[in-house]
Amino acid sequence: MNILSIHNRYQIRGGEDESREAEERLLRENNHTVDVYEDHNDRVAQLGNLRVALRTVWSMESYQSVRERLKKNPYDLIHVQNFFPLISPSVYYAAKAEGIPVVQSLRNYRLLCANSFFFREGRVCEDCMGKVIPWPGVVHACYRDNSAGSATVVAMQTVHRALQTWTKMVDVYVTLTHFARSKFIEAGLPAEKIVVKPNFVSADPGVGEGKGGYAFFVGRLSPEKGLETMLAAWERLDKRIPLKIVGDGPLAALVEQAVQRLPNVEWLGRRPLSEVYDLMGEAKFIIFPSEWYETFGRVAIEAFAKGTPAIAANIGAIAELVDRGRTGLFFRPGDANDLVRQVEFALDRPRELAEMRREARAEFEAKYTAERNYQLLMKIYTRAKDFH
Repeated sequence: MNILSIHNRYQIRGGEDESREAEERLLRENNHTVDVYEDHNDRVAQLGNLRVALRTVWSMESYQSVRERLKKNPYDLIHVQNFFPLISPSVYYAAKAEGIPVVQSLRNYRLLCANSFFFREGRVCEDCMGKVIPWPGVVHACYRDNSAGSATVVAMQTVHRALQTWTKMVDVYVTLTHFARSKFIEAGLPAEKIVVKPNFVSADPGVGEGKGGYAFFVGRLSPEKGLETMLAAWERLDKRIPLKIVGDGPLAALVEQAVQRLPNVEWLGRRPLSEVYDLMGEAKFIIFPSEWYETFGRVAIEAFAKGTPAIAANIGAIAELVDRGRTGLFFRPGDANDLVRQVEFALDRPRELAEMRREARAEFEAKYTAERNYQLLMKIYTRAKDFH
């Protein structure tokens, strides 16, 4: 099968890039041809605000370039990983003009929410859900606290809703969880076109032993991740169990202050993936305190691969990934006292925790291996060709 993968590369590499690259490698390892059409946000400053705004709604350059690629090469389909902001939905129209099926991965909520998170001012926000013109995104400057940028995103959403781009120009959408799928259906995308395929761990990191005697958090240090709740819980846990934190971000100073006053909290900054896996595998459990609608929660399945259960906030996609009492425990989002209770529950039941380790690894082997993901991806591509 010949696939044209389309994506807009950000200036800062993130989890979306890693997931896309893992998927492309998986296809190549299984003898498929994967070519790439990409644009890069480094061009934003060069193009200027007005041209970027126009390209976000409709990029004639992307339309013409992709259509020319499709004329010259026998692609079976295009897989759009991310079109925002420079590529635009115009590539769907280029594919349709050449009779090529379109698959679109939905790794965030950009089609529905200006900031793509459904999170504003420290809380879940669905103010734009269901609105023909999602004007609250402009009023609150949801895209990078920039009114003009937010207006551009809202214009893109509004124009393509009016053109019925989302309903007519894509053959199959791919969400990472059933929770995310339900949100897109609620917003009006056709249910029959939305399938679920989770992320996966491309190389099995092997099972850890969980003998480190600590809890573990890894992720971006940002408000939606629930760091304040987690740190408040560890202030109350005193010396019951140490907490190791890996990551960096805008709340780094908050974490650093916590380390100064809490002897049971250690911040390790950024660490290479191999070291993160080692830390994960030796932890008693990971803490996943997010307070927004995570589209997946890759850290959870990486922990499961190491045989490490999760104590997670019961919200969004992570509530779907964790099986309470089998692969982890839940606490109420934003409730530090409930997190304390769940940590103490796990510590007081070593046999149950050991069983959770076995079940976490079994969950990974059943759902999140490269082999399983390849099977799902092939079904999606076949479906896209059949729909088309």
